[in-house]
Amino acid sequence: MRPENRSSVSQFLLLGLPIRPEQQGLFFALFLGMYLTTVLGNLLILLLIRLDSRLHTPMYFFLSHLAFSDISLSSVTVPKLLINMQAQQQSIPYMGCITQLYFFIFFGGLDNFLLAVMAYDRYVAICHPLHYITAMREELCISLVCGSWFFSCAHALLHTLLLVQLMRRENQSSVSEFLLLGLPILPEHQRLFFALFLGMYLTTVLGNLLIILLIRLDSRLHTPMYFFLSHLAFTDVSFSSVTVPKMLVNMQSQQLSISYPACISQMYFYILFGCVDNLLLAVMAYDRYVAICHPLHYSIIMKEGLCVLLVSGSWIISCGSALLHTLLLAKLSFCADNVIPHFFCSLPILLKLSCSNTSLNEMVIFTAGAAVTVFPLSGILVSYGCIGACILRAPSTKGICKALSTCGSHLSVVSLFYGTIMVLYFSPSSSNSNDKNMIASLMYTVVTPMLNPFIYSLRNKDIKFALGILFKNDLFFK
Repeated sequence: MRPENRSSVSQFLLLGLPIRPEQQGLFFALFLGMYLTTVLGNLLILLLIRLDSRLHTPMYFFLSHLAFSDISLSSVTVPKLLINMQAQQQSIPYMGCITQLYFFIFFGGLDNFLLAVMAYDRYVAICHPLHYITAMREELCISLVCGSWFFSCAHALLHTLLLVQLMRRENQSSVSEFLLLGLPILPEHQRLFFALFLGMYLTTVLGNLLIILLIRLDSRLHTPMYFFLSHLAFTDVSFSSVTVPKMLVNMQSQQLSISYPACISQMYFYILFGCVDNLLLAVMAYDRYVAICHPLHYSIIMKEGLCVLLVSGSWIISCGSALLHTLLLAKLSFCADNVIPHFFCSLPILLKLSCSNTSLNEMVIFTAGAAVTVFPLSGILVSYGCIGACILRAPSTKGICKALSTCGSHLSVVSLFYGTIMVLYFSPSSSNSNDKNMIASLMYTVVTPMLNPFIYSLRNKDIKFALGILFKNDLFFK
């Protein structure tokens, strides 16, 4: 038999609360009422804040996120508690237990961060009332909330990965690290390619950070399109930073090893930011569709609440997809073979190295993995199909020029992103599949994020105008 290094149990038993059998019905009704009150009460708060424009202030913005977090935190544990009390079914599968733990830590940490943020908001409001509007500006509020979500996600992921690793059965055949072979580059060419990829990575980081800075500083760029663009730029920086620095370190030091937790974490964030990229491109396509096909209703449709919801949804779906793949991978066994013929920890290659049954992982890749690629691409195609039909209904040179100026940058990024997939995977080639995967990964993580700032700056008048003002007014030195 092949040695397995997964947990020896497939499920756990939740004993629940120490309640006598004759009191089960009473406590079930009590907790059900408290849970429904929690959900309905916090949903009412969310609805009121969204509907009443007088509540569109920093304090209520933070309160809306706290209300959502409270609903989620209760929903992680209470429904399962109620089911167990009613059905006397106390078992919970291994994956369900780990997932419940992750989201309990995640939303618990988010609650803590949001309470601290709200305390700071009250401090500014009471101690510096004259500077409140200036201090608690929209950009800072969004940054504080996004930071709370990010740190809570990272904190929960760290505990989950450490627990999963601890629960794996320890044996002599399990591996504690992997070897990244990197790119197939001759030793005499290492320095040349190191300088090339370092330059491309620095260009990616500086270019995308410059776009984020321009959008934050220029009030004319505070529109839905540039709000989405700022998130896309941040995602591009993060996407490149997941793999490229490690690749550069390996090229320079010839230290090819990467620990098991670091490998799993790298794979998680690669899937996370890759999914966010896909979904944001679809969201931006929808934004362009509304701008061209429904220009008179654009400000009503693409209101701030919807924009925040679309971006938050993209992050949550991507986080869930990456977590699903990571938890399923963490259950697998890795025996003697620990050599990864790639420059980062790729999910398909890790599945090939495993000595466990990977049929469930492959099924999830086929379903969930395909969904976060096919659905966004379908949305993009439908959006641009509607845009094309709208232009053809009333063809004019002015309308075509407006459409090109509005959609040109985004369409170029979409073509570059998805064109790479089509060229590499749907055209005949003499190279093997691993070479194709490596080339595709380089395009996604190095080339495309580097070109995106140039595409948006060279083809976008607003960005070029803001860039000119930035350097003309010497904002960097004030």
